[in-house]
Amino acid sequence: MRITVEIPDDLAQQLVSLGGDPARILLEDFAAESYRAGKLTMEQIRQLLGFDTRMQVDAFLQQRQVYDYTVQDLEKDLATLDRLTGSPTEPR
Repeated sequence: MRITVEIPDDLAQQLVSLGGDPARILLEDFAAESYRAGKLTMEQIRQLLGFDTRMQVDAFLQQRQVYDYTVQDLEKDLATLDRLTGSPTEPR
């Protein structure tokens, strides 16, 4: 599907001055925000942006400061560390 978006010339010029193709910039922003909102998976982003590997998707998301490491993930990691070391870790 092809979607056409009309944006004012001055805004498009700002996007171009950032060093890129306005269509690609908007597509990448859409992909990152859609992943952040839980609307797209990493595989869907890979396909949408034409990446070959999941590692490329990871790098793309990291550049945009989109992380899916939750507080629950941290708590699990701390519990595992406690179990492995035999001593409780203190919250920071």
